[in-house]
Amino acid sequence: MEYETDAGAGGGCRLGLIVLSTDETLEYEARQVLGTRPVNLLHARIPAQADVTPEDLATMAGEMTGTAARLPAGLRAVAYGCTSGATVIGPERVQALVQKVQPDVPVTNPMSSVIAGLEALGARRIALVTPYVPDVTAPMRAYLAERGIEVVSEVSFGQSDDWTVARISEASTRAAMLEAGRAEGVEAVFASCTNLRTFGVIGAVEAELGLPVVTSNQALLWHLLSLGDVDARGWGPGRLFAGQTAGALA
Repeated sequence: MEYETDAGAGGGCRLGLIVLSTDETLEYEARQVLGTRPVNLLHARIPAQADVTPEDLATMAGEMTGTAARLPAGLRAVAYGCTSGATVIGPERVQALVQKVQPDVPVTNPMSSVIAGLEALGARRIALVTPYVPDVTAPMRAYLAERGIEVVSEVSFGQSDDWTVARISEASTRAAMLEAGRAEGVEAVFASCTNLRTFGVIGAVEAELGLPVVTSNQALLWHLLSLGDVDARGWGPGRLFAGQTAGALA
């Protein structure tokens, strides 16, 4: 029988996402942004340790290219979904490792996406909320400082087990955001970690504090969609999705 072909699922807008084997939240929150919209988000799982330490995070560099090779060719953009991992490995190295098998494809990660989001929002003094232990938050603060972003307030749950992080309630995260965000001089709240649930509380925290909230998954999806030439304004939670696209900032 004869047949026709078309652009495929998503109308040809195909984006790649490298998800940690221990992550239970990123895909869940991505579905809330994409729903039935014409975007085909294709996932590959990268082996990750459940214990989140700088040493364990660094091991993902050795798995990056092989994991990216499991994604289809011809993607518009690829995202690596680990904030702390991108900080430890380095965004430039993440990009190089992915582009070995996805040549010329734009690559992002949560840390680069958050910095782009804070730039779009005009925020340089932030409150930081994380689930991490101090050894993980320290390089993150240093990385932000090198890029002109000052952490003026910080609240952490002090947790290294990723299984537990996925089960921290949104009520707890909301309380941490409010506590950190009330510090003097804060211009935005950044809640870090792709496994920390935030989408259900971003709007309420922004309303209560009168400040923008940026989270790892929110910023990552916003930036990935922008790199894929998708105008996603209004698709996701918070002021970030309500405003200018990342592509317009280039």
